[in-house]
Amino acid sequence: MKLSTKGRYGLRALIDLAQYSSEAPVSITSISARQDISERYLEQLMAMLKKAGLVSSIRGAGGGYVLAKDMREISVGDILRALEGSLEPVECQGLEPDGECKAADSCVTKYVWKRINDSINRTVDEIMLDQLVEESRKKCCGDTGQRICKN
Repeated sequence: MKLSTKGRYGLRALIDLAQYSSEAPVSITSISARQDISERYLEQLMAMLKKAGLVSSIRGAGGGYVLAKDMREISVGDILRALEGSLEPVECQGLEPDGECKAADSCVTKYVWKRINDSINRTVDEIMLDQLVEESRKKCCGDTGQRICKN
């Protein structure tokens, strides 16, 4: 499985948003500057994340984006699926109840694909946004709590 820039940049943008939106909405411009992602591309990603119910937009002066849910309730899987669609690296019709695979009854490779698919989904669903924010703080702030690096 290879993630596109949508998934990679979108995850970075949401970590940034989670870090900076606790007091006020965060602008696309500020995320763009910190993450070195074009504003135009971020707007597309935020639209997808908004449609998935992960972010909300606030209009007007001082507006921007905020998380639509608590960061402890947003998994990496939620973010990646909103941006990439299915995360399954192998599409196997034999795994579908109504699949049209003629070899489904005798094919044993479908068990390999199912385990790979399940493992990926389980892993991304277990990692929550708040954990990534905490890891980022450890890397950037050390024990001082003061920001010493660029995300």
